[in-house]
Amino acid sequence: MSQLIEGLPDAVAIRCLARVPFYLHPKLELVSRSWQEAVRSPELFKARQEVGASEDLLCVCALDPENLWQLFDPLRDLWITLPVLPSTIRQLSRFGAVSTAGKLFVIGGGSDAVDPMTGDQDGNFATNEVWSYDPVARQWTQCAPMLVPRSMFACCVLNGKIVVAGGFTSCRKSISLAEMYDPEKDIWIPMSDLHRTHNSACSGVVIEGKLHVLHKGLPTVQVLDNAGNGWMWTVKEWSWRQGPMAVVRGSLYVMSHGIIIKQDKEVRKVVCSASEFRKRIGCGMVGLGDELYVIGGVIGPDRWNWDIKPLSDVDVLTLGTERPTWRSAAQMTRCRGTVLGCTPLRI
Repeated sequence: MSQLIEGLPDAVAIRCLARVPFYLHPKLELVSRSWQEAVRSPELFKARQEVGASEDLLCVCALDPENLWQLFDPLRDLWITLPVLPSTIRQLSRFGAVSTAGKLFVIGGGSDAVDPMTGDQDGNFATNEVWSYDPVARQWTQCAPMLVPRSMFACCVLNGKIVVAGGFTSCRKSISLAEMYDPEKDIWIPMSDLHRTHNSACSGVVIEGKLHVLHKGLPTVQVLDNAGNGWMWTVKEWSWRQGPMAVVRGSLYVMSHGIIIKQDKEVRKVVCSASEFRKRIGCGMVGLGDELYVIGGVIGPDRWNWDIKPLSDVDVLTLGTERPTWRSAAQMTRCRGTVLGCTPLRI
């Protein structure tokens, strides 16, 4: 890159470009080839952090269309479509989705389509594939694979590193194995196993710097803590409510039986009604800033109507006030139906 802006050193010009909102980056690229290189460079991401121009977006992938992700810009209420995930696995689902260091990571999963390795059509296979998407460079990259193929597992970020635990490997065999990924070194290392493994899907949330793993249908919570002698798992009998969950400002919120609950270890507090979502299944729930987003899903079927209606709706609950209020945001422009993955992304 040379002489991006006449009369300014390129280092200063980069800091100027860094202040332009992310959704306008495609237009910046039209100015010249040198601007295109600058807008897609790692230096721009660093400069955005330095000048305080980082933005918080949401990444969402739904069942329809397959392997497609969109970004939501909450400040401008608009959706940006990403290039299709270039995996050879059709209809990838049951994966882990997290973000760190300004990149989206799609980890493992399985599919109800044909296994590309064996030709099986029973949907019982799992993959160890790992993909990252760089929104600045605007491209997908295949990363080092997990040590073990897995789907329906806990997946979270701790101190900039990605931790996965539990889930199912091929042939729906439940596993207790855990491992950690270092994005800078692109390597996976094994960790201590979960204390318990169950024949059910599991999920994970990070609260107060600790990973909490929950198995569907079971009351116990397994907590990963970095004690003085290394990473250790402990089992807590907290009997947390089941349902879509998300963390907002360090607190866990669960949608269960038509209400939003704030869950603090063994203490529950009803926040507000969510009765309008009782017929909505397969939706995603994620926290961003002081808000809770309920995204997509389907309506039906029920005993009166066998039709299934895929949704692109986005409903937002503003927390942090005496009376939390719901509002509608812009609908997804491409994705609809069951949400397969959603995570915040800071770029």
